[in-house]
Amino acid sequence: MAKRKKFDISAEGDMTPMIDMTFQLIAFFMVLINFAEGDQDQRIKLPSSELAKPPDAPVEAPLILQLTEEGNVLLGGDKVPIADMSRYLRTESEIIRRQDKVPSEASVIIRADRGTKTGLVQELIKKCQEQGFEKFSLRAKQEARGP
Repeated sequence: MAKRKKFDISAEGDMTPMIDMTFQLIAFFMVLINFAEGDQDQRIKLPSSELAKPPDAPVEAPLILQLTEEGNVLLGGDKVPIADMSRYLRTESEIIRRQDKVPSEASVIIRADRGTKTGLVQELIKKCQEQGFEKFSLRAKQEARGP
């Protein structure tokens, strides 16, 4: 009589591909998360307003200008006085034109500190208009309404 060999049948799979895929998905979603708040500088404290409301739709490639209380615009970590903004705005205008678009259709978002004088905001808007920008949004923090 021939002896039968016993086979150990176990259903253990290699988990390495599953773990690799999980980490790839995590990395993928980290890249896709909304970095809208990454455009915000914590040094800028927005004013509160009951009339403030979130934008109806996301703005495509807006030009975000953050105005400090002292009248400087924060651009890429640099503080640029409003008087010197013409050069930077001219560069932005040229970039928009090279993309076969017009500056008048571009959206400029101004995030001014709550302590910024209104005249400084108007001066910044005037500098933008000199370079052909016409669409502006002012940001404020939405104030909670009481019952």
